[in-house]
Amino acid sequence: MIGIVLFKTALAAYLVCAVVYGASLWVRRVLTARFATGLMVAAFVIHTSSFASRWLTAGLSPAVGIHDALSFFAWVMAAAYLALQLKTKTRVLGAFVSPVICLIMVVASVELGGTVGAPVMLKGSLVTLHVMLSVTGEALFALASCAGLMYLIQDSLLKRKKAGSLIRLFPSLHDLDRINNLCLSWGFPLLTLGVLAGSLWARIVWGSHWQWDSKQVWTLLAWFLYAFLLHQRLVMGWRGRRAARWSLMVFAVLVTLLIFGKLFLETVHNFV
Repeated sequence: MIGIVLFKTALAAYLVCAVVYGASLWVRRVLTARFATGLMVAAFVIHTSSFASRWLTAGLSPAVGIHDALSFFAWVMAAAYLALQLKTKTRVLGAFVSPVICLIMVVASVELGGTVGAPVMLKGSLVTLHVMLSVTGEALFALASCAGLMYLIQDSLLKRKKAGSLIRLFPSLHDLDRINNLCLSWGFPLLTLGVLAGSLWARIVWGSHWQWDSKQVWTLLAWFLYAFLLHQRLVMGWRGRRAARWSLMVFAVLVTLLIFGKLFLETVHNFV
């Protein structure tokens, strides 16, 4: 019960945070964005407390289950965004990040109060590790796409000379490109480790690392797309608009595959 109350409180705080971030763009005041950041910190602390309560009182993993996985996704996005603010001046990026966090939290609230629906054979430390690593990687990809979107908008405004006083609120293009690169550089190895952990557990349970499950297939496809994007950044020197555009397109493919797989394909991954 306490965990549910804390989750709803965190959701409300994230919603207010998103509104204030939006207002900072409307009134074009840095102070408003700073206040929104304070709200984000408060929401994150409450959100963390909801995880602790759910884990300790109910004995449920903080990631296995649709509600918990989505909630964890939002939590990682908030944590990564706040951490990046320590290194870069990216407060207004919250106007792009916070609505995504709110949307995920709203979807997670649909499953609020439910129990983990995984069969006994799908419960264990490797499953939890698999889900947490994979979700963390995907959340970082979402943050990279938000930075990419803001980069493209700001770059377009600068080229058309229509930014005006709004430009002083925006992070530099260099910072946005740096965030995009950092999120990809961390997200890809985390997703890779998550896939490997899942493969090891599949070997234990089914006797084979690969089951041709629909989610395995689209996850592998997404993995190859991000491997290509990271290769192009690190080896071919992709930067700026091209990297931002590709991070948005690849994440759109990831989301499309996720929705399509959930709605139309059978999978043993119904527990998340």
